[in-house]
Amino acid sequence: MADYAQRRTMMVDTQVRPNDVTKFPIIEAMLAIPRESFVPAGLREAAYMGENITIGPRRVVLEARTLAKLLDALDIQPTELVLDIGCGLGYSAAVIARLAEAVVAVEEDDSLAAEAQALLSEAGADNAAVIAGPLVAGAAKHGPYDVITIEGAVETVPEAILAQLKEGGRIGCIFMEGALGVARIGHKSDGAVTWRFAFNAAAPVLPGFEKGRGFIL
Repeated sequence: MADYAQRRTMMVDTQVRPNDVTKFPIIEAMLAIPRESFVPAGLREAAYMGENITIGPRRVVLEARTLAKLLDALDIQPTELVLDIGCGLGYSAAVIARLAEAVVAVEEDDSLAAEAQALLSEAGADNAAVIAGPLVAGAAKHGPYDVITIEGAVETVPEAILAQLKEGGRIGCIFMEGALGVARIGHKSDGAVTWRFAFNAAAPVLPGFEKGRGFIL
């Protein structure tokens, strides 16, 4: 029987703290949430490795370092409503649920969404709800949101999602430019989102978040 609690502590001590993540609520959430429960059963042994865990075509559970740094840069407050796009089996939503007032998570695959909701309930994340639907559509009827997170990389963020961000709200995601990726935080002001560099990170581009290929003459 693997000692997952010990691995969790090690993950925080070797992957999270050394990467300038100092906000106590994030560290506490990552120590509390059993990451191994939120990955496919066959991948539990890999749950605490410092890398993205593949859960489907172009779908991953972001490595702990990336998620922690993204949440650190977003600075989620206990009064805020968060939209978590592409939650997979719900690990990110479980962590965010401990930081925010509530989290609405979106997952495209119906069975994945149902499993994520069950796992979140088991983890006691009663302030997290999983909605099944297209990732590119977000979850407009529950918004607008103080914070939006995207669990995977993008080349572009659909307007439909940016429209669900509150004025003064923040959005965090990884932009892939070829093989290189950067995490950026967007701030919404006067209806427009301005992006700022946060740190380097990489992940597969989520289906539907590619730049339009267009016609090349």
